[in-house]
Amino acid sequence: MKIKWYGQSSFLLTTDEGTRILIDPYGRLLGYRMPKNIESDIVIVTHDHKDHNQIQVASGEYMLVNQPRGYGKKEVSISGIPTFHDKVGGKKRGPNIVFVIKAGDLTVCHCGDLGHLLTAEQIAQIGKVDILMVPAGGKMTLNGADAASVMNQLDPAITIPMHYRTKALGLPGKLLFDKVENFISAAGKPSREVKELDVKKESLKDYAGIVTFLYD
Repeated sequence: MKIKWYGQSSFLLTTDEGTRILIDPYGRLLGYRMPKNIESDIVIVTHDHKDHNQIQVASGEYMLVNQPRGYGKKEVSISGIPTFHDKVGGKKRGPNIVFVIKAGDLTVCHCGDLGHLLTAEQIAQIGKVDILMVPAGGKMTLNGADAASVMNQLDPAITIPMHYRTKALGLPGKLLFDKVENFISAAGKPSREVKELDVKKESLKDYAGIVTFLYD
């Protein structure tokens, strides 16, 4: 599987069979810009906020995945687990969906804008995870310490932090998000930076720990 990060919580996963899965497209956000007409077979939206639901950037006859239920297309199966965008049952920022994506022998969990630690029931529903994508920027989602706690709850081989401050976000980013270093420090695991991640089940150990991405 190839994994490309577009910034914020948006990723493009391309399976070994060539199925393209676009997650949480935002279009334009402060200093971030996504390409237009991203060829997609599946588009996942974890919640209905403008920095996650701009599906107009996708093209092709894609399947829209935006409900907490099961989906399937080609060799990919997806399940959605209902969660919240805050620590008060969604009263501040509404619902959020954690999606578990299974393709071949890899399992990826994208947490959307998760705002709380997982319950025992949610951990059981998510199951064993190879790659975890978890928000770590605080303010509106999990902060670095809580993101590290969710990582420990799910115990993935690789954790990819998202939804944090980068230089591309400029001055507004300093007000809206924490730095990813807060998460890396709390997690206490080795980290590396890549432009794109190309991983198979047998190579998970080569990237074990935390993986961050360069933003193009």
